[in-house]
Amino acid sequence: MHYKGLMIIIDGLGDRRCPHMAGRTPLEAADTPNLDRLAREGMTGLVDPLVPGMPVGTHTGTSVLMGLAPADAARLARGPVEAAGVGLELYPGEVFLRCNFATLSEADEDLLIEDRRAGRILDGTAELAAELQDVPLGDGISASLHPATQHRAVLRLRGPELSADITDTDPGSGRRARGVRKSRALDPDDRAAVRTANAVNLMILEAHRRLRQHPLNEQRRAEGLLPANGLLTRGAGQYSELRNLVSRLGIGASVIVGERTVGGLGRLFGFHVVSQPNFSALPHTDLDGKLAAAMAELESRDLVFLHIKGPDISSHDRDPMGKKAAIERIDEIIGRLPRGDLVIGITGDHSTDSCSGRHCGDPVPGLITAPHGRRDAVSAFGESCCMNGGLGRVTATSFLVGMLDAMGAIGNFRPSDRPFLWPG
Repeated sequence: MHYKGLMIIIDGLGDRRCPHMAGRTPLEAADTPNLDRLAREGMTGLVDPLVPGMPVGTHTGTSVLMGLAPADAARLARGPVEAAGVGLELYPGEVFLRCNFATLSEADEDLLIEDRRAGRILDGTAELAAELQDVPLGDGISASLHPATQHRAVLRLRGPELSADITDTDPGSGRRARGVRKSRALDPDDRAAVRTANAVNLMILEAHRRLRQHPLNEQRRAEGLLPANGLLTRGAGQYSELRNLVSRLGIGASVIVGERTVGGLGRLFGFHVVSQPNFSALPHTDLDGKLAAAMAELESRDLVFLHIKGPDISSHDRDPMGKKAAIERIDEIIGRLPRGDLVIGITGDHSTDSCSGRHCGDPVPGLITAPHGRRDAVSAFGESCCMNGGLGRVTATSFLVGMLDAMGAIGNFRPSDRPFLWPG
């Protein structure tokens, strides 16, 4: 290996044109002299997280950039990733679901959704989750809730004959008027899936019963805050072995994170995960601390992934100006990156439309700069400019492989490499 590598993954980096930004994206509208300088010094292009045009979640887009075999990424459910992120030991046969604490209300026999994130609750979720431990759901199935970042949590189901082949109870962003959905088996003849879906539906009702009058929620109401009186579930999955190119090559890797999803991926891949109390998923996270942690890890690791969530949060809040400001903060720390024998890659896990608040299938701008590496004619870092870059339009796997090649960390193709490079 000739050089060490730093990949900066800016969550939700790509976007679409914003009408009140003169038809530019937040990245294009942002003042980014340091990103522009790196674009001039290296090669740029557009990165497809998985399949061109297909929106993906953070766990899918980030996992491939971090070396997960594309076929495994296509089967990777969010639940087990979140479970690893909160430090749970994963055992075969258990089902894990990603959850939101939400604000729910009752209407006849239905549960209506007032807010999918309970006002983005920050404090007290551990106290709420403590009320939902080892909840019996019949048929020998029990459930326990574990708090994650902000309004997020992980639901663990234990018992015989469980299946992750069930639907979500969360209707998704922009569809809360539908209310809490009933979980169902993807195949109505799948007995294990039917049992699991029924258990989830019982847990949703029991969680609302236990949480609606919880003292913490009474306090939140008194303070004019939304109560976190219910759960929404999605991303059911079970543990399985994952194939990772970085691990297969024996490259020592670290992940710098401020939220549990990417931390969970790092733990599943066997990477060294670094997080501190001042690292968060919010736009005002301690970027200086994250950069310092990344530089410290490069002393003993060959490859460091630095994940920054903030721009994606602004996009989901439909706040393109906030996303622009978050990108400008990131650009400031990029200006302090050391020059010299370091391969730097910068891209995102997916694009997020800050006008609609949803992930979209547009490719993400990316750049790679390396000592003695090639340069293209692109002079600025943005969606439109990177369309003309020398990297072309590549998959997230190819983006990583390009970095590894620039580092001198990967050799000529062998047939045994195929599962790590292409689906199937």
